[in-house]
Amino acid sequence: MSESQPGDGDEKSVIIVMTSGPSTPQRCATPFFMGALLASMDARVTIFFTMEGVRLCERGVAEKLTALEGGKTIIEFMRDAKNAGAKFHLCRPALPGYEIEEPDLITEVDEVSSGGVLADMILSSDKVLFF
Repeated sequence: MSESQPGDGDEKSVIIVMTSGPSTPQRCATPFFMGALLASMDARVTIFFTMEGVRLCERGVAEKLTALEGGKTIIEFMRDAKNAGAKFHLCRPALPGYEIEEPDLITEVDEVSSGGVLADMILSSDKVLFF
């Protein structure tokens, strides 16, 4: 019996748990860059926003943030990940703590989910990254 090798057609799943937000903009580009890269390599990528990360999905926030002065905005990195095939899930229980309501979310969010959904994703994925 041979083991699977990367690139042999087996789709891998990756969960990126995004806890960083506007208070640490320098941490907010790499997760989406990695998500876009992994999705372009045929991985099934889900980015799950929780804690302060939910603020990035509030309309108008990521449009004003850059990781580096003069660099691309965070929303551009987010859209690159989406265009590559990443799915965005948002933690419903985190929204009230940041006074965010569902109508205030960017259109890129695929689903607003519970912490239980995140737990299931973590247990069933091949890799989990935290930022």
